[in-house]
Amino acid sequence: MFVVKKDGRREPYSRDKLLLGIVKACEKRAVSHDMIEKIMNEIEEKLRKKGKEIKSSAIGEIVMKALKKLDKVAYIRFASVYRDFKDVDDFRNITKEIKR
Repeated sequence: MFVVKKDGRREPYSRDKLLLGIVKACEKRAVSHDMIEKIMNEIEEKLRKKGKEIKSSAIGEIVMKALKKLDKVAYIRFASVYRDFKDVDDFRNITKEIKR
């Protein structure tokens, strides 16, 4: 499977790279290794269904959806990096989104 980056570059999918991002988002949260492994498997199953190439933006959205169900703080942490938050307003907006 290949990941199509925002600039059009293609690179091989890396489970380790995705796992590292999820682990960092879940750091110091009440999220076990088993829980992370479970959502990784669910995410990868969804990615495989998308075909041999998938946009990095689609991967980010799938991960955020999984983290939102798992742990709201981990979701915000991942989103802040993925969406490249610029200021406090970006954090305010996403916390409002969670409350809906």
